Amino acid sequence: MEEKNLLLGDEAVALAALHAGLSGVYAYPGTPSTEITEYIQAHPLTRERHVHADWSTNEKTAMEEALGMSYAGKRALVCMKHVGMNVCADPLMGSATTGANGGLVIAACDDPSMHSSQNEQDSRFWGSFGMIPVFEPSSQQEAYEMTRKAFDYSESRGIPVIMRLTTRMAHSRAVVRSAGPVREQNTLHFPTKPRQWVTLPVNARVRNRQLIQDYAAFEADASVSPFNTLTEGKDRSLGIIACGIAYNYLMEQFPDGCPYPVLKISQYPFPREMARQLAGITSRILVLEEGQPMVEERLKGVFPGGVTICGRLDGSLPRDGELTPDAVRAAVGLPALEQFPASEVVAPRPPALCQGCGHRDFYTALGNVVKDYPGARVFGDIGCYTLGWMPPFNALHTCVEMGASLTMAQGAAFSGVWPAVAVIGDSTFTHSGMTGLLDAVNGKADVTLCISDNLTTGMTGGQDSAGTGRIEAICEGLGVEKEHIRTIVPLPKNYPDMEKVIREELEYHGVSVIVCRRECIQTLRRHASQKKA
Repeated sequence: MEEKNLLLGDEAVALAALHAGLSGVYAYPGTPSTEITEYIQAHPLTRERHVHADWSTNEKTAMEEALGMSYAGKRALVCMKHVGMNVCADPLMGSATTGANGGLVIAACDDPSMHSSQNEQDSRFWGSFGMIPVFEPSSQQEAYEMTRKAFDYSESRGIPVIMRLTTRMAHSRAVVRSAGPVREQNTLHFPTKPRQWVTLPVNARVRNRQLIQDYAAFEADASVSPFNTLTEGKDRSLGIIACGIAYNYLMEQFPDGCPYPVLKISQYPFPREMARQLAGITSRILVLEEGQPMVEERLKGVFPGGVTICGRLDGSLPRDGELTPDAVRAAVGLPALEQFPASEVVAPRPPALCQGCGHRDFYTALGNVVKDYPGARVFGDIGCYTLGWMPPFNALHTCVEMGASLTMAQGAAFSGVWPAVAVIGDSTFTHSGMTGLLDAVNGKADVTLCISDNLTTGMTGGQDSAGTGRIEAICEGLGVEKEHIRTIVPLPKNYPDMEKVIREELEYHGVSVIVCRRECIQTLRRHASQKKA
């Protein structure tokens, strides 16, 4: 029976995974991927079928847990934003060697224009790097259909599959038709080729040779995939390769049909033979792709001489930022649409820490102390507390990636910087800060770690934090001296006590931890509302 739902692209992936017989979703929250897991958590099928849907501590553990479920023959989904792919890179690359038993799909949601990220990296590169197939839907409907197909493909080819979405696809809505039976979960069954799941060199070499052969088969599959199509147009002065959501943008400009030949690409490895067919009917090709010019760069070795390639590299499209319908319109030579004038009334509103947020009071107290130490440096981390870099706090000197605060502080401390202070959130600490604290303890580093504990994963909407209620115990277990694990409550009335504790721990020449604990104002309000209801 066909059903219609108005879904985000993220939700289309989630619903399809449930309908494909999902047994577990593993994820760490990160925009724009968070809604996939949240949709699964809230869906009745999850409770009815006992689908695992708890948050993982980080993307690496999520990938490994899902790989274990695949080993057991069940279907698993892993979700993360693009920088999370860096965190899970080790098991991701290893999974190409082991292959998949139960269907294994990795949903990687990229963030071009860096709406809430530190870079614009393109997750399609992981596919060619690891010799793993990549699916890239052009619409929410295709996101649903491709996710179901991805699980089947993963099992039929014995390989994990990457499902690549971008912000606009993940966070825009469309009507999605779900048809066909809801598939039952797989029964427990183990790999028929157990040798390749033990990646000793003697086994991995054999598997690597097989994977190289399989990758050629993946490309052949892409050439006949219903998600990759070549449409011949009447005007052959230009050919267009449109990848993923770029195809959607292109067709918006031509409601009566595109006059140019169009090669739509939504399944990788890139089907080179289809591209050569396009080059056989036109000598100028425009590449439309969201993210980095991955396809555009690689076409240089595919096309014969005399074919001109246009795209992000030659200026036909902007080199950075999101691909937009307006940019596509300009690239195909259509006149610009009428623009609404910029408002002179609405002032820019950069993001800021919420009023009533405990991070504000912590930064105020920290700033009052640090100003007495001219050589002090405060190393920040990824989370809503990163906004402490901005006025009026101006509290942080660095922020690179998750977990880097403490380890960078150690490197600086061993270089002679004093005091070296690290600021990290509770969720980021358990995500990737604990190993850095162990390094600090083992190296007897002269650093002060401030864990700003708001009892949730605040930046992505208030998901559970893995270390809630256990932060002090974790620090003690990692070897921090108990008398130098201090807990403060960041409130204005506590400034004198807070500043006293911060100053004492800065003056201590060793590893010290200050836990600044106060519940996120947003989750506090939500919990109060739920309690009242």
